[in-house]
Amino acid sequence: MHCASIRYVSLVRSVLAVGCLTLVTNAPLGSIAMGDEKPADKTAATLDRTMKTLGGDTVDLNKYQGKVVLIVNTASECGLTGQYAGLQALYEKYEEQGLVVIGFPCNQFGKQEPGTAKEISEFCTANYGVTFDMFDKVEVNGESACDLYKHLTALDLKPKGSGKVSWNFEKFLLDRHGNPVARFEPKTDPNDPALVAEIEKHIANK
Repeated sequence: MHCASIRYVSLVRSVLAVGCLTLVTNAPLGSIAMGDEKPADKTAATLDRTMKTLGGDTVDLNKYQGKVVLIVNTASECGLTGQYAGLQALYEKYEEQGLVVIGFPCNQFGKQEPGTAKEISEFCTANYGVTFDMFDKVEVNGESACDLYKHLTALDLKPKGSGKVSWNFEKFLLDRHGNPVARFEPKTDPNDPALVAEIEKHIANK
């Protein structure tokens, strides 16, 4: 083959190669890899769910986005029931700065929350002047646990760590973006310095 012919063939091959490269680089990213599926998000957002209040209203928990959220499982006949007063005081002190407290009555621990939604609501109002949001009775452990608590208990949060809720009035704290950031034992008083410090830290992060 003449030198001119060889150069012509080489030139054609180069043009074709560049053309193929252009086609690949202009193709959608997903089509370059095997398959077009995006990786599944296995961790649902904590507040991305709806739940029912004691009054029977269905609430989208995303309404708490932008707030610091303290989640507590409660009971009316527990030795720790007096914490309602501390939770209400905490809520009143920091509400304007962005704290919300939400309570979830639960009857799984010593059957210490046997009341109906109406009875629980009246008890909280009459005895502790509770004005923070209270939700319908739920289970927090086991196969029948509500999705929110299945999600929360699976997370390794300091200082307690992951695992089942141990008793009434266990506390989970979420930052302003809905991210769980801390978990405290039931006996941790609402005015405990470590809990208050964690709340104040996240209130300050706007």
